[in-house]
Amino acid sequence: MTSSSRLIRRGVVAVVAVGALTAAALPTFASGGDRSSGLRSAIQDGKARNVILLIGDGMGDSEITIARNYAKGAAGRLAMDTLPLTGEYTTYAVSKADPSKPDYVTDSAASGTGWSTGHKTYNGAISVTPDGRPQATVLELAKKAGFRTGDVSTAELGDATPAVLAAHVEDRSCEGPADMAKCPRQDKVNGGPGSISEQQVQTGADVYLGGGRARFAQTIKAGPYQGRTVIDQATAAGYGVVTDPAGLAAAKPGKKLLGLFADGNMPLEQTGPLAKVGGTEPARCAPNAEFGGPHLTDMAGKALQLLDTQTRHSKKGFFLQIEGASIDKQDHAANPCGQIGENVEFDKAVKAALDYAGHHRDTLVVVTADHGHTSQIVPLETDSPGQTATLITADGAQMKINYATTKPGVSQEHTGTEVRIAAQGPQAAGVVGVTDQTDLFHTLSRALGVER
Repeated sequence: MTSSSRLIRRGVVAVVAVGALTAAALPTFASGGDRSSGLRSAIQDGKARNVILLIGDGMGDSEITIARNYAKGAAGRLAMDTLPLTGEYTTYAVSKADPSKPDYVTDSAASGTGWSTGHKTYNGAISVTPDGRPQATVLELAKKAGFRTGDVSTAELGDATPAVLAAHVEDRSCEGPADMAKCPRQDKVNGGPGSISEQQVQTGADVYLGGGRARFAQTIKAGPYQGRTVIDQATAAGYGVVTDPAGLAAAKPGKKLLGLFADGNMPLEQTGPLAKVGGTEPARCAPNAEFGGPHLTDMAGKALQLLDTQTRHSKKGFFLQIEGASIDKQDHAANPCGQIGENVEFDKAVKAALDYAGHHRDTLVVVTADHGHTSQIVPLETDSPGQTATLITADGAQMKINYATTKPGVSQEHTGTEVRIAAQGPQAAGVVGVTDQTDLFHTLSRALGVER
């Protein structure tokens, strides 16, 4: 049993296996059978008590297929494949110079701003419109309405996807007080609200878990906490601060929690051969011997435990975002084992969320990505001009993965494709068909009853 499963068993519910979850919480579909009645039963309207949004950063359909083939086999299924209502959504940003024009390939900041606020913006912007105006986020609206809130990521907490829920800056690079060169209007020395990390503390979500300790250790330059660190600011605001798996496991309800488990991004789950020009010999991935935890499932399980305990006797539940960040980061690095390991661990967090929802039917669970990415499965005989690696999958077969959105040796690029979105629970029907990232904001806020 994983650490996260133990946490959920102790603090929330007894964890059930995926098969039992499917029987208890989802319609059962026979292979090749008529799914009409099952789908009708999966559609719920009304409000949700809880909303869990899971973001696989850079997890396009190709990345999902690569992870499934490797870990489960071509005929296997991931936990994220079991959600009953599925669609695709478009991911484009807009031009900063002319917001009436689309920027067809989004970054994580603009895409996250879309589902967090319901507004399109330019690449690099964190929950502000192209003219720099801050927009209320779904987390801020949920908190104002009395919901408990959480934000979990394997990236630095100041990275784009966790940042869009709790901060408003004109450039995503402005993570800490020493990083404000591109955000003069938000800099506290100019009377602004401060860096992303400062704003996250000020927004006051109940749970923040991820990396980014070095940003929070930076010294604040102005305001009531001038000369102190952002960690000091968080402690003064009532946060318990933990920095290792033991501290995470020991954290108790009753005060807000800030977990900072790495100076930068969290370590990778798996290692293996990097893609290269001319390809690699067939190989399997290996666990990262330097991984010290916690796993994403540990963080997700603890967040669910704390938020569930804090809301058990309340009229309002919680909003929680969970991000698997380094699917994207290892796609950039043409590192298939790193990418797959993060995708598989993210899928375990999806299972933890579905296990919880299986016993809390008034929970909306949404699983999606922010944008597509570079990796593609290509025929084994392909002579690619890019970088390739060949892995041996769960089927015992070889799978060749290609990275060729830019020149070899340069960070690979996002793509402008639409990506999968899947859901179950109240308002889940909002994801069906082809929608846009901004539509997800309305699905989430409608489920919580906090629409503007």
